[in-house]
Amino acid sequence: MPKKATKKEIQEIKDIFIDRYSDAVTELNYTNLYELLIAVMLSAQCTDKRVNIITPALFKQYPSTKELANANIEELKELIKSCSFFNNKAKNLINMAKAVQKDFEGEIPLDEKKLVKLAGVGQKTAHVVMIEYTKANLMAVDTHVYRVAHRLGLSYAKTAIETEKELTKKFKDNLHILHQAMVLFGRYICKSKKPLCDEECFLKEYCKSKESYKV
Repeated sequence: MPKKATKKEIQEIKDIFIDRYSDAVTELNYTNLYELLIAVMLSAQCTDKRVNIITPALFKQYPSTKELANANIEELKELIKSCSFFNNKAKNLINMAKAVQKDFEGEIPLDEKKLVKLAGVGQKTAHVVMIEYTKANLMAVDTHVYRVAHRLGLSYAKTAIETEKELTKKFKDNLHILHQAMVLFGRYICKSKKPLCDEECFLKEYCKSKESYKV
């Protein structure tokens, strides 16, 4: 196993990320909480770019949970069929909307315990929504964050949830910025197959491994 980052290195990595990505936000397009939740749900194992192609027509046809709760599942599938796992996601979207209508009077709850009770909304999705919408001091670990955390020696946990716990404990605050920073750094610089180590990496001196970590 590669070396772990020292306390000094962790603080330096944190400072660099915050300095470079203090204004970073999600690349998913949305105009309200409803649209954000749907975009994040669709983005599981699907690129933000693809989600942004799908959502305009989807939001036009189903502008709120009221319309989505009554959606024809086949019509919904047709709208999102270019997204991975679209069959399952279509079911979850409708069931999520039904629950929001029935249990929360059409208002999506901004509370983690309530969010994770909705169909298709796990801890990661709930955290991403709250990080983006409320700047909550939470961490969410997708493939990019997992890879960056392991390459920098911030965590060698085997799961996304365990990695999230370690990052939360080590970074403590500004987690909403650090989450976005690690996503963008992993997506554009510390890539899985061809990381831009020599060309663009500003954290090269902290790198512990170039392995293509998968979660």
